[in-house]
Amino acid sequence: MDSEASEAAPDRPAGRPSQPLRGMRVVEISGYVATPLTGMTLAQLGADVIRVEPIGGAPDRTRLPRAASGTSLYWSGLNKGKRAVEVDLSREAGRRLVADLVVSGGARGGIVIMNVEGFPELRHERLRERRPDVIHVLLTGRRDGGAAVDYTVQAATGFPLLTGPEGDPRPVNSVVPAWDVAAGLYLATGLLAAERHRLLTGEGQQVRVALEDVALATAGNLGYLAEAQVNGTPRERCGNHVHGTFGRDFATSDGGRLMIVALTARHWRDLVATTGLTEAVAALARALGADFGEEAERHRHRGLLAELLAGWFGARTLAEAEAALRPTRVLWSAYRSFADLAAGDALRDDPLMAELVQPGVGRHWAPGSPVVMDGRQAPPAPAPPVGRHTGEVLRAELGLSAEELATLRDDGVIGPCDDGGEAE
Repeated sequence: MDSEASEAAPDRPAGRPSQPLRGMRVVEISGYVATPLTGMTLAQLGADVIRVEPIGGAPDRTRLPRAASGTSLYWSGLNKGKRAVEVDLSREAGRRLVADLVVSGGARGGIVIMNVEGFPELRHERLRERRPDVIHVLLTGRRDGGAAVDYTVQAATGFPLLTGPEGDPRPVNSVVPAWDVAAGLYLATGLLAAERHRLLTGEGQQVRVALEDVALATAGNLGYLAEAQVNGTPRERCGNHVHGTFGRDFATSDGGRLMIVALTARHWRDLVATTGLTEAVAALARALGADFGEEAERHRHRGLLAELLAGWFGARTLAEAEAALRPTRVLWSAYRSFADLAAGDALRDDPLMAELVQPGVGRHWAPGSPVVMDGRQAPPAPAPPVGRHTGEVLRAELGLSAEELATLRDDGVIGPCDDGGEAE
């Protein structure tokens, strides 16, 4: 892996991070969010992930946001800790070289992650002919192989029509590519399940995940689809109200804003008592014939309850409201911008974060793996420059000599590198 490692903060606990996937080798041919996230998730758990890109880098290499140097912060964030190989995939010789890489790697190799099906040498059936136990992990847009991206999947599956302010008929897509993220983690789960099956039986297989299926499965698992079928009434958008329970954002007198959620009867009792509204809420319950100890009743009368609470929050500063809520069991958080998160010690003090020196970006706080195993987690490692490990990987994994690498380089099959793998 790249020797230019991140520097952990001085107060971070020492100790080797847990690497349960150490020894696994994965070839990744992908772009944008879902499949790079799959590879990075595995790399952070110890797998050797070799990312293959076309000459000059993949199209998402320059995607916004970018640092002043032009380095994509987006790309760097999704490709931490991988090795990078630069190959001309438009040429048969390049595709054969990558296929050789996929089917090599010993007992824990023979694994590839892809989000394209157009390369004949890299199709599952062709790779399986060369290595019967190959694990071929493929992301598609739709189940039939058709193209789709997160935003089009959002549009097709109903969620944007429930997102946004009450009374506004316009669809609002989420800025978080939730289906890409979920698909990336489903791909990782499927890959690990296939690898376990191979360890037990010696059999390889193809794992397919469709982005649209991930969204539809989630809509079904959370009851959205059943509600539309069984109840026959469309759900209405409700702004920042939490559907099915009591939760909403409230403004304070100094322009602050908090999100408040009372999921349980205990949460609700604490919220009412803290705000001094016990008698007022009891009177409202009597007038409505409602039992606000019931979650559904709190949701049904959320508008009236929110009006009572809005007066309490509106008469206090953000600091005063936070001080009152802090000793309670109520679920709450003040709204913070990314600039707020980046300022002060918020990131420095978070155990998820560590200082990272990323080529083209510089020193900044970046997340490691959110998976904590045996009390330890992997810190962030830099994302590789284009072709950073081309020579290193092809020499070590395929046994190519310096002369063979030079020939491939001169023929334009691989990117510029020396026989040690350093990008020029």
